[in-house]
Order: sequence, then C-alpha cells, then structure tokens
Amino acid sequence: MIKVVGFLLVCLFSSRALAQDTLNIFTWDGYVTTEDLSQINAKLKHQGYNIQAKLIQPYASGPKQMFDILRQGTCDISFLTLNYIKMREKKIAPLLQSINVNSPRLSSYANLRPELTNIPMGMEGGNPLYIPFGGGAYGIWANMAKLTHAELPVRLNDLWLPKWKGKISLTQGQVQPNIALVFLSMQMPPYHINDLLYLNEDSPQFYANRRQAIQISRGPIQEKTTRLYRQVARFWDSAPDYGDDILLTASYGIEIAKLNAQGGKWEFIHFEEGSTTWLDTINFSKHLTGKKLEAAEIAANHFISKQAQTRIVEQLGMVAASKLVDSNPQLDDNPYFFSEAMFWPPYSKTANNIMQTLSDKAMAQANQASESP
Repeated sequence: MIKVVGFLLVCLFSSRALAQDTLNIFTWDGYVTTEDLSQINAKLKHQGYNIQAKLIQPYASGPKQMFDILRQGTCDISFLTLNYIKMREKKIAPLLQSINVNSPRLSSYANLRPELTNIPMGMEGGNPLYIPFGGGAYGIWANMAKLTHAELPVRLNDLWLPKWKGKISLTQGQVQPNIALVFLSMQMPPYHINDLLYLNEDSPQFYANRRQAIQISRGPIQEKTTRLYRQVARFWDSAPDYGDDILLTASYGIEIAKLNAQGGKWEFIHFEEGSTTWLDTINFSKHLTGKKLEAAEIAANHFISKQAQTRIVEQLGMVAASKLVDSNPQLDDNPYFFSEAMFWPPYSKTANNIMQTLSDKAMAQANQASESP
C-alpha cells in the first residue's frame, strides 16, 4: 500500500512539474495573429521554456478598461497606447515594470527608432515602462475615388471652407484630437490646454493656469470649434464613417488600411501644420519574474522583429517602430512624423473636462444651427 501511495505522489508531482504555464497577452484587435503565437510558442519550446503564449479576451478598447484588466493581474504582456501609462493620475504606471533594454532576449531592441525609445511620458525613474511597437496619426483621410490631389485641402484652415460643409466626418468618442485640430489651425500647440495644467493641484500656479485654460476655451477656440463641427456631416464612434457623401474622414489609420485592402482609395492628407500622433507599446506587468519574464522578452522581441513590424505596416497601415522595415510610408513622406510635440499626452482630469465641455458646447451649438429654419 505504501509503495502504491508513493507511486501516486510521484506521478502527481511529475504532472505538476510538466504542467505548462501560460503567458497571457492583452492587446488590440488585429495586433497579434495566430501565426505570431505559433512562431513565439515554437521559439519558447525550442529554447526549453515550458510556457505557452496566448491571447486573452476581451481585446483592448481604452484606458479605463485596460487599467481594470491590468489591476486584476490577469495579463502578463499588454499593448498600451503610450499616453495611457500616466493617465488617470498615473494609475497604470505602478502596475508595470521597467524594461531591461540590454536583455540578450531583446536583440531587436537596438533596431528601434531611437526617438521612440525614451519618451518622457513612458519613463519612470529614468527607465522605460514600454517597448515601442507601432503608431499612427489621428489625421484626415481623403476619398481619392472622388477627389483629385489638386482638390485636397493643404492647410488645416481649409477644412472650414464652404466646399467641405457636409462632406467631413470626425470622431465623437475621443474629442481631444478634434480640439487639437482647432489649436493647430490657429498656430498654437495642439495640446495647449493640457500643457497649462501639467502642474499638481497643490502648486500655487495650478489654479491660475486653470483659469487661463478655461478662459482660452471660451474665446475664439470655442467659436472655431463650433464652426468646425458645423462642417461635419456625421460624427462616428467606434469606426470611421465612409458614407458615399463623405469626402474627408478622420481616422487613426488602422481602419483605413482594412478598407483600402477591400478596394477603397482613401489617402492620408499631410497638412502643413502636421497631425497629432499616437504610439502603441509593449509592456510587462509588475508581477512577471523569472522564466515568465524571460518568455515575455522573447515574445516582445518577436513583435519588434522586421517580419512582425513589416506586417503591421502592410496589413494594419501603421507606422513601424523598427528601422529595418523596407517601407514605412507615412514616415517616409514625413521624417518628422513622430515629433514629440505631436504625441498625445496623458491628459490630466482637469484638462480633459475642459476639452470635453468645449466639445459639448460646440456640438450643441452646431446641432441647434442645423435645426434652425
């Protein structure tokens, strides 16, 4: 009987030793393919890791949802948009660990564009909490099936011309990029309101700056935002509007790539003032240690390899973070695409509230004007 019990215990402990651990990846829809997972898992197996990478559901959808998932501790690798890391009073940053950029398992890190690897909003104590993955612009795209290049707007102020009334679509889900368009059109920094409110609330200057930000939002900025909203045929929420009556639509770029793959002819407009940009990143959760952390580095190294970076350019229409891709169209057209001043910042709660109020007033006034006889 003792021998039988001993044999069962050996089997039990052996099965536990052989049990495969899981590397949970939390990402945006389309960022990680089944082929990516197959290649990562093959690398892990070949290198002796008893760990399997898999995607978790739901897909990422925004800063609050991503914070909630990270706080639950159910993901190991996340794909945060850079400005999320320190949004909401920096709630996400403490849930992440700094990246060992010198790890031998991150050999592709040296091939990343240097201007993307030490952006202050993603740093903590001089160390990065992120690995650049890929980005894009919140820009205006033109339907070239109905327009010629000679007809395209050149400066942002052109969007207010009568010819575009009822031909434009903007987002209503995130109003900050719309407000940034207005500031840029007035030769001002795109995130001027947020720039004024970077101070902590215990700073003597904070309340003076807040009064200034509120005053700015009530003047010409409010009037011009309202006029822009009156130009809009429809506002979209989850995906850009490509209706037959729309000639210019705002987009983050990824949806456009899918539409063009189906025969669409939408083209990004390079305004003289530039466009605001975003960067999605790879992050390691604080709890990762030992072999799982090593496995996470191997997985991340795959995502910043030339093969994976080429795919996000060709299939998702993103701007690659790697220098090795053969073609990076938006960056090729504009070497200053990733200007630090154009990156979406981690909006403070106060700045976000002011911009939301500005947008809400513009929306109400635009709707009132459209209903007037």
